[in-house]
Amino acid sequence: MTAREGSLEAPTRHALDWKSPSFWDEAALNQELHRVFDICHGCRRCVSLCTSFPTLFDLVDDSPTQEMDGVKTEDYWQVIDQCYLCDLCFLTKCPYVPPHEWELDFPHLMLRAKAIKYKKGETKFRDKLLSSTDTLGKLATIPVVVQTVNALNKTPAARAVMDSALGIHKDRQLPEYASAKFRDHAAPQADFPVKNGERTPGKVALYATCYVNYNEPGIGHDLLKILAHNEIPARLVEKEACCGMPKLELGDLDAVEQLKNINIPHLAQLARDGYAILTAVPSCTLMFKQELPLMFPDDVDVKAVAEAMWDPFEYLMLRNKDNLLKKDFQKPLGNVSYHIACHLRVQKIGQKTREMLQLVPETKVNTVERCSGHDGTWGVKTEFFDNSMKIGKPVFKAMANNEPDYISSDCAIAGRHIMQGMGEGTTAQKEHPITLIRIAYGL
Repeated sequence: MTAREGSLEAPTRHALDWKSPSFWDEAALNQELHRVFDICHGCRRCVSLCTSFPTLFDLVDDSPTQEMDGVKTEDYWQVIDQCYLCDLCFLTKCPYVPPHEWELDFPHLMLRAKAIKYKKGETKFRDKLLSSTDTLGKLATIPVVVQTVNALNKTPAARAVMDSALGIHKDRQLPEYASAKFRDHAAPQADFPVKNGERTPGKVALYATCYVNYNEPGIGHDLLKILAHNEIPARLVEKEACCGMPKLELGDLDAVEQLKNINIPHLAQLARDGYAILTAVPSCTLMFKQELPLMFPDDVDVKAVAEAMWDPFEYLMLRNKDNLLKKDFQKPLGNVSYHIACHLRVQKIGQKTREMLQLVPETKVNTVERCSGHDGTWGVKTEFFDNSMKIGKPVFKAMANNEPDYISSDCAIAGRHIMQGMGEGTTAQKEHPITLIRIAYGL
């Protein structure tokens, strides 16, 4: 019997069976890693996506047999550590994902390995620290403390200590912490009449996210201004914690469940009350749309939240189709180099941000659809910094085309990474797409 070569069918994602004892069986994990790596070695289609695959192929090619049986099991971790769970191999490249009989899910296999490592207590303190985004944000934004933290993050001597002691690369430009948190100062307007569209609910609840709340609150304020300009009643989610994506990428699945138990009851009530729930960080949106439903497939509240969760531009462009979006733009944006974040691409909603930017008169959008190489905390770490810059090089070059006036990415951290990679020679300003639309509206 011969196996069919590849698949033309849409990928099907199986639930993550992390509650099963077999999920935590390390011997079974290593057998599955060998099986999947052997198939990847024979295909090599994903070589250009990230450094996991070149690392794997080098291990095979440099082994005595030049096959997977020549690769030491302990060397599998060289591949696993290079994976930052962007999901692009599963959704854009791999021909052997379900429903193909080989049922490859490379990202979820890497997640299983990271989870077993975490459960064994082998995860570094630094990685646990960096994944605690909510805790770090609360501490770093205390008055007086925030100025000290921001100053230290820009001090070469302090950064050298952070590099040697914690493994946070001294050359990585880190986002500043805000002295005024978003949730403390947000002023949503809820007094507009609700105008439901054929495709969209007429009222919005905003899940702030750790990054917007603690690092760039202006993104959240600009989104509220855009909603108010379009007379869409808005409110904040009553209570929120981190979405759990940093803990998921760490492999701390119990922490993901704890955060789910904090967030989902409030979000599920909003979903039942007919709100569109918006988040301005693609990874957070993806967490609620995809990752939590795969971890908790039988949780009806998780499913309700997934169905009510929107990317902001997904929502706004469907409001446009409902003839409920204002297009009274006052200011052209000129040349915009726009980067599509990986965690936005895998939501499978199309290029809604680009479509919105192109509604602005006298605006030319140069769209770059490729991984920037940062991915949350991965590109911050000393051992991965060089690879993050290497992966980003084609993006840095493409974003510099056409002498852009603005550099923009739905992922604010990717935008910062791209600006660093482009260097000081660029005259472009870095702005989030939400901020660009606020500027275009003249707000």
